[in-house]
Amino acid sequence: MGQEYSVQLSKIINEFNLEIIFASDDMETRVVTSSDVLRPGMQLASGFYQYFDNERISILGKMESAYLFEQSSPVRKHILEKLFEQNVPAIIITRGIEVMPEITHAAEKFNIPVLRTEHSTSPFLAALIAALNIHLAPRISKHGVLVEVYGEGVLILGESGVGKSETAIELVKRGHRLVADDAVELKRVSSKTLVGSAPDVIKHFIELRGIGIIDIQKIFGMGAVKDTEKIDFIIHLENWIEDKTYDRLGLDDEYTAILDVKIPSVTVPVKPGRNLAVIVEVAAMNSRQKRMGYNAASALNDRLMKGMS
Repeated sequence: MGQEYSVQLSKIINEFNLEIIFASDDMETRVVTSSDVLRPGMQLASGFYQYFDNERISILGKMESAYLFEQSSPVRKHILEKLFEQNVPAIIITRGIEVMPEITHAAEKFNIPVLRTEHSTSPFLAALIAALNIHLAPRISKHGVLVEVYGEGVLILGESGVGKSETAIELVKRGHRLVADDAVELKRVSSKTLVGSAPDVIKHFIELRGIGIIDIQKIFGMGAVKDTEKIDFIIHLENWIEDKTYDRLGLDDEYTAILDVKIPSVTVPVKPGRNLAVIVEVAAMNSRQKRMGYNAASALNDRLMKGMS
């Protein structure tokens, strides 16, 4: 079973600027562990809680509120107490809907936070799920460098001393942006998407052997750094091995799997005289071209086959 992650409810409140209607005693330490969000319409109407997941945040939108407002106060109190006793992380009311007194009573009785937003239910629901997917995503740390090159998130991997940081510095000088150096935190935010960032303690810093620690933001400005970036392409740098045969055409697509997500990748041999920054730039543009449906190696091969026939 994989490791489970959590995010503090207070962080979600700040991120979405939620109004606090009732603050529970454990508001600062309360956490959310599920990226799923529930609109408990069926539970309110029928009282069916057999498969209810109490790790989900519950949303009361226009439909749920309209149903509750139609009930008498004693019935409404019974319905809401049944929901609140499930001990959900929080109840969020959307559209700035009026908070009925039975909600406040149930919140106080069961110590459940009640929050409110002015946003419509569906857009808020989508944004909340997207944020929770990022906060609770499976993650791993890789030794490497993450840069944004021509809008492509390029993860550069390789042994220590192979030239990753020097390449990143040259790329920043050429107008590209640094996301992370040395340690790259990778999160799987969907079945097909990895997002990388730097640990907070070393964000925007880079280690350059012989020089020391460099603050990229201070030297090159805010435009030279970025906090997060999607991983579009992976480049493996390795010291040149004389007897090894390297791909010279690029007809066969290579992939690297990280957290069960397959990312297009290449292996680049390193030896004195090679301009790695230029190679990374070209590799990033070529990767984008392939993703848009054009493969230069296949086009050349087709041309050669036509010439031979």
